[in-house]
Amino acid sequence: MISQKNGAPRAAHTLRQSTIAALAVLAVLAGIVPGSAQSQTIKIGVPVPLSGSSANAGTDIVNGAKLAAARINAAGGVLGQQIELVREDDACDAQTAVQAAQKLVDAGVVAVAGGYCSSAALPELSTFHRAGIPYVLDASSNPKLTEMGYNDVFRAIGRDDEQGPFAADFIKNSLHAKRAAVIHDNTTYAKGLADNTVEALKKDGVDVVYSDAITPGQMDYSPILTHVASLNPDVIYYTGYFSEAGLIVKEARQLGLKMTLMGGDGTNDPTLMKTAGPAADGLIITTEPLAQFLSGAHSFVDNYTKAYGQGPGAYSVYEYDAVGVTAKAIADSKSATPAAIAAALHKITNYPGATGTIGFNPKGDRIEVGYITIIVKGDSFAPYQKQDAGGHWMAMK
Repeated sequence: MISQKNGAPRAAHTLRQSTIAALAVLAVLAGIVPGSAQSQTIKIGVPVPLSGSSANAGTDIVNGAKLAAARINAAGGVLGQQIELVREDDACDAQTAVQAAQKLVDAGVVAVAGGYCSSAALPELSTFHRAGIPYVLDASSNPKLTEMGYNDVFRAIGRDDEQGPFAADFIKNSLHAKRAAVIHDNTTYAKGLADNTVEALKKDGVDVVYSDAITPGQMDYSPILTHVASLNPDVIYYTGYFSEAGLIVKEARQLGLKMTLMGGDGTNDPTLMKTAGPAADGLIITTEPLAQFLSGAHSFVDNYTKAYGQGPGAYSVYEYDAVGVTAKAIADSKSATPAAIAAALHKITNYPGATGTIGFNPKGDRIEVGYITIIVKGDSFAPYQKQDAGGHWMAMK
């Protein structure tokens, strides 16, 4: 029998060991090895909105980066060094984004994986390009980002000029709509997706009865919804972000609007359902496949849920792949210098990501891009429809 006197030190020792183990897990999720010297880490920057209306999406992206760094570091890191993530808040604001990007440059990052709002990613890209640092975008979809002739920008998702025609085809050939209204918020991403959708709708012979912007951050969109409803569209497609989308959907249903409501991939955040409540039921969203609908992302979803106590949002898995493909480029180049990483990224053609095979064309865009439609059911997203190899619409299981 152990006396109380001898048991106390042993209990204290056990507690210390448990605490150390817990701190080690937290450090791994942060992408840092406890006790490692600053020079023994390879720094990857993660610029995302951690404040403002898109903070929920930014936090989700950071969580995806942490899981990627944890996996890489647990396997021994890259080039014998550990990945260290350096995150900065760009607030989805152009001016803040320039400051965030410069902080990452000053911190000594050798590559960057992140970005959410294109309006922030564009000025960030210019800062990183001047410093010669490659930027792998996980969510920013404006075509300009890879049309500037830079050799150090890459994209793990699709572009607005790919999603726009996809949305237009769905509106015409799945919904069989004759009249459509397209609403955006005048941000770089939202206006780009709206313009590309409107152009494609007109080519497809759909009458675009309305195409204009709201002012983000307002508390009441009833007047514009009432006006749009008077034009009798069969569908309203909102291409802005989830914070306003939730309110627009809620007010539309409160006004008794019965037409189909749709959103672009900026609306695919669970926060939308919290804002809209039951009114969100039936909202259809065009988006890149979410992690829960990807056969290669099952372990990612499980790990994310275990680590953070909830399922992943839309872009954490694309960030997971952005960090992963960056680490692959570092390993391939056998160098942690930005120029060597960028050159190696251009040579990647078949990286086995959780979101599928990743390779980049000469502009830096992802070669294989897919979109689906999802639908809100209760408090979650459910798969809805996709196109088969012949371009025909079919139900997703």
